[in-house]
Amino acid sequence: MVLDTILSFVVGLLVGALAIHLAATVVVGKSTYQKALVTAAIASVAWALTSLFLGWLPLVGPLIVLVVYVGVINLQYPGGWLKAAGIGLVAWLASLLVLAILSFVGLGVEVVGVPGV
Repeated sequence: MVLDTILSFVVGLLVGALAIHLAATVVVGKSTYQKALVTAAIASVAWALTSLFLGWLPLVGPLIVLVVYVGVINLQYPGGWLKAAGIGLVAWLASLLVLAILSFVGLGVEVVGVPGV
């Protein structure tokens, strides 16, 4: 049971990092997978902690959580808040595509480091 959870987390983190890497490459024109992996790990922790402490607030809680997530991307990649939001959006779309492919071949996982996926 614990091994399944750890394996699911690791696979989800790798998929989330791939999505962020692809998104950053598209939006800002450069990225490394290692940087995307660090970004996905930090973003998932920031998302979880912010969601835990502020996510319950009606209307503003989820917005604060999303701003924190985009803020992590903004700190990791050049281009400012607008490009960071673009990276987040493209990463979300890329994650959906990767998850659809994995699901099609019978491997359902949750993505870590990309919200709402």
